Amino acid sequence: MKPYDQILSQRTQDIQPSPIRKFFDLAENMEDVISLGVGEPDFRTPWAIRSAAIATLERQSIFYGANSGIMPLREEISNFMQRRHQLTYSPENEILVTVGGSEAVDLTFRTLLNPGDEVLITEPCFVCYAPLVSLADGVPVSLPTLQKDEFRLTAESLRKAITPKTKLLMMSFPNNPTGAIMRREDYIEIAKVLEGTDIMVLSDEIYSELTYGTKHCSPATIEGMRERTIVVNGFSKAFAMTGWRLGWMAAPPQIIEQARKIHQYGIMCAPMISQRAAIEALKSCDGEVERMVEEYDHRRRFMLERFQQMGLYCFPPAGAFYLFPNISITGMDSETFCEQLLQEEHVAVVPGSAFGECGKDNIRISYAYSLKHLAEAADRMERFIGRHKK
Repeated sequence: MKPYDQILSQRTQDIQPSPIRKFFDLAENMEDVISLGVGEPDFRTPWAIRSAAIATLERQSIFYGANSGIMPLREEISNFMQRRHQLTYSPENEILVTVGGSEAVDLTFRTLLNPGDEVLITEPCFVCYAPLVSLADGVPVSLPTLQKDEFRLTAESLRKAITPKTKLLMMSFPNNPTGAIMRREDYIEIAKVLEGTDIMVLSDEIYSELTYGTKHCSPATIEGMRERTIVVNGFSKAFAMTGWRLGWMAAPPQIIEQARKIHQYGIMCAPMISQRAAIEALKSCDGEVERMVEEYDHRRRFMLERFQQMGLYCFPPAGAFYLFPNISITGMDSETFCEQLLQEEHVAVVPGSAFGECGKDNIRISYAYSLKHLAEAADRMERFIGRHKK
């Protein structure tokens, strides 16, 4: 038999493992490590959601469901999008329930892309986008956002990046890792650039409910954008349901029809227990989400103050639960900084370069942890910065 590297898919072999995992793997073999690396709420899933799941188990209502998701959940998703974001989507043919937001992102790429199609990806960004584009035979193209622009996508940078091969613009706001948001006036300018083109837009809005002092705006609300936009969202971040693996995509019916075929053959349907529980999340957990956002905001302001005391500049994020401080005062690149911080002070954070070349002078810190946890990590970081500041 041939060696495995001659048998396995070359396309898959060319995909690099997530750079985030490197630091977690190192941390696992060390004692007394404080991790600020995982983008996962530290809150328990609200009781109303857990109770609905238990009731589902007791009723044994856990058979296969409709490929698109059970209708009561699609109706609640439609209501939620209208109530929270003034977006109108038909539960009959414009909403598809997926296994997390990640499946919805993957489905969008596989539904839209032909070999060689280019996808503009705003960076810094979550690590999965470019690999999933490549696995769908597309070509990922970096579209950097800059600190001077508050990490927002500008119409000028978009205009310069478009080529005849551009098929899709991939945006994720509120952003992981920067916490940046886009305002309505920003999207109006983006819409002007896209007017008259066939370029589609994928808007990953998984952090839409986690904003501070401002309300989330979806590009699909801008005139002329709904017909070209696929909106992705889910339950992981806002409702503290990461392990429940449930998300959705909302798009014109022609797109949903094709995405459903891929979902049908690859997945069949999202977990039924999660779907039943998610109905309760959308119906009754607004208050729980608001309380979590208040606590995140408290942690956000605490860490921003600590970074200021350390002499680290940090862009004040207006969404998600990440901070993206600039560590250039140490003279280290982000990977070196993270490796030495882990070795010397046993604090695990993520290098900004993991999210794109434009993040090489930054690190990502999640504040989805308790204040006690954050305070101890900040003390250790302050000692580290004090030793290495140039």
